[in-house]
Amino acid sequence: MMQRRTLLLAAGASTLLAACGGSDSDPSLLARVQNDPELGILAEAVAAAGLGGTLDGAGPFTLFAPTDAAFAALLSELGVSKDDLLGDVGLLTAVLSYHLLDSRVVAADVPVGLPVTTVQGGFFKPAKAVAGGLEIVDGRNRVAGIVATDVHADNGVLHKLDRVLLPADKNIVQTAIASAPEFSILVEAVVAAGLVDALSAPTPLLTVFAPTDAAFADLLTALGISKAELLANTTLLTTVLTYHVVPSLVLAAAVPLDTDITTLQGGSFQVDDTLTITDATGGRAAIVATDVLTSNGAIHVIDKVLLPA
Repeated sequence: MMQRRTLLLAAGASTLLAACGGSDSDPSLLARVQNDPELGILAEAVAAAGLGGTLDGAGPFTLFAPTDAAFAALLSELGVSKDDLLGDVGLLTAVLSYHLLDSRVVAADVPVGLPVTTVQGGFFKPAKAVAGGLEIVDGRNRVAGIVATDVHADNGVLHKLDRVLLPADKNIVQTAIASAPEFSILVEAVVAAGLVDALSAPTPLLTVFAPTDAAFADLLTALGISKAELLANTTLLTTVLTYHVVPSLVLAAAVPLDTDITTLQGGSFQVDDTLTITDATGGRAAIVATDVLTSNGAIHVIDKVLLPA
């Protein structure tokens, strides 16, 4: 009777594991990497970074695993040799931990369009590929395709990538500067208002609705003032700029529609299903580009300057 009960319990455990996508006979994520001929450089990188114990640990984890071809492309992109990469343990650890989640996430449960926080601490965005399937937009707004999914391990699940992901290396202000000349007036305004530190801090994560230079030119015409006059009025400038900042990370897929969105300035605006913003004065601005990822949040590009009440 005891033996029969033990067998039933074992069968129940196996059923539960299967339902969760794993099996008590599956190898660990480390073994999956080490035994896959497409993941040879990843296995070397894991060993060089001292992360083997993690991938062999209890988990559960999700590993987005770049193939050898993905690593070869990265070496070319960075202009370094494999030995250079494997020798830079700090960089290697940051990059590899950016590919790891501290939970099991199968392909069907990947939150498309929403930020995914990694063990490294940064985030990336899963997206639907144009040709079908899934891709990932990393912190530097590079795109990687997911080429194989749901390789199960006893401590998690592995998805293969055709490109190595890189965590963000620029904050909101640095990203705006790098996007010149599209945001040159915005950057000047942020500097003039003394908001550089606030928009560069690592926390809290922010969302900036960023007006283009053309949007600012329209504002100057509407107000009948020069750029110098606008930049000199720091009180007005601070009020207007902080009205464009939401004090949380809100990617396009999660923008609440037809409801008040509270800004850092304290006022609010609304976004409709065409991604058009209506500000407190009734003015309307179109969101013309979304989800530019940065180390401390995201930028959405808009074609008009928003005005608070």
